[in-house]
Amino acid sequence: MTSFILSPGEQVIFQGHPSWRALLGFYLKGILIAAIAGVVVKLLGGGSGEVFLVILVLIALAAMIGFLRRMATTYTITSRRLNIRRGVFSREIQETRLERVQNVNYSQNLYQRLMRIGDVDFDTAASEDYDFVFVGVADPGMVVHRVDQATGARIA
Repeated sequence: MTSFILSPGEQVIFQGHPSWRALLGFYLKGILIAAIAGVVVKLLGGGSGEVFLVILVLIALAAMIGFLRRMATTYTITSRRLNIRRGVFSREIQETRLERVQNVNYSQNLYQRLMRIGDVDFDTAASEDYDFVFVGVADPGMVVHRVDQATGARIA
């Protein structure tokens, strides 16, 4: 389940990726670009088959890129640490120990509330320049609850 090594006694409490709904805007832009490209091909004298092929290829490309972007980001909460892993070819890993977490907040703008996604922001003992955010997760309240469980905090 995890893509990193757990210490003895450490357990995974949550592991996930940004929700596909968080990338919906990206997918819609891909469809719009595909439609515009189809119109351009038609105006340049392309036949229906060529227009269809251009639109199909661009939509497939947008879907593949969106899927890779989503799956290349993994959020993990264990009984001891928080981990954000990004990248396919290059790798960026952010990690902090749970005892360094001071506050956990989540935010949802109107679009995110409609899509039932949100951003979970972890305030840590590190400097303020260090952003530790799970972006676009489904059910951000549940993620906050899982962190509370891991840290032993009681929810009122």
